Amino acid sequence: MKLCYNAGIILREGRVNMIIDAHAHVYPDSIAPRASGGIAAFYDMPVRFDGRVDTLLRLGDEAGIDRALICSVAVTPAVVGNINQFIAKTVREHPGRFIGFATLHPDSADLRGDFERAMGAGLVGVKLHADFQRCALDDVRTYRVFEIIAGRAPILMHIGDRRYSYSHPAQAAALLRAFPEATVIGAHLGGWSEWDEACEELIGFQNLYVDTCSSLYELAPARAKEIIRRFGCERVLFGADYPMWDPGVEIGWLRGLGLTEGEERLILGENAFRLFP
Repeated sequence: MKLCYNAGIILREGRVNMIIDAHAHVYPDSIAPRASGGIAAFYDMPVRFDGRVDTLLRLGDEAGIDRALICSVAVTPAVVGNINQFIAKTVREHPGRFIGFATLHPDSADLRGDFERAMGAGLVGVKLHADFQRCALDDVRTYRVFEIIAGRAPILMHIGDRRYSYSHPAQAAALLRAFPEATVIGAHLGGWSEWDEACEELIGFQNLYVDTCSSLYELAPARAKEIIRRFGCERVLFGADYPMWDPGVEIGWLRGLGLTEGEERLILGENAFRLFP
């Protein structure tokens, strides 16, 4: 599938007829296999693909995905600029195919400058990963990042990991209460490996969306459907978490949950289209 952005968004009875993958990681070809291997080592799980942009494009075409939100995570302040330049360049080289999110690092000496340069390069949001960056969601350094971004750009942030104390859903809830003007997308249905805690702590926040990535492989279909409906289908985005998972398989799992056609349409594209027009 090749998307012509202006003509490819088809409105039928007020509906957006497109699929948007709202969570994908990409890397320069020269480091992509090594970066993907790092993810596999961190989670002690197999990573199915190499992390290259061309691979994501091929998988997206095969799955019928029109656009993908792409991002990467800076594990040190020194790499923020290079990552953001790469993401911005990738968006420019593939018009209409990608939505670019910047990375910021909480320990950067020039957080505001990093953010302004990323937005000036055409990126439209920010990805944070508390576990990779070793900075808890309720740490003063994270609050400093939110003071710069909140109300200006959406924030996609990893939530949940039973092995660490950086990204617990309760810490995310404190952050959401402190910054009600922020638009936050909580990855992994609000809490990877901590889905019960996510439901307890995070349901009801009006400034929170969640995505489905790296969740449907683990949750029983009935439980996944229950969590999605408790958050509200109008607040859930489809995400595949490439290179970890195959986007086509993820779509199949979502469509196997027993949601209504309207609920699937919201999750697969309409909600993301409204967030990233």
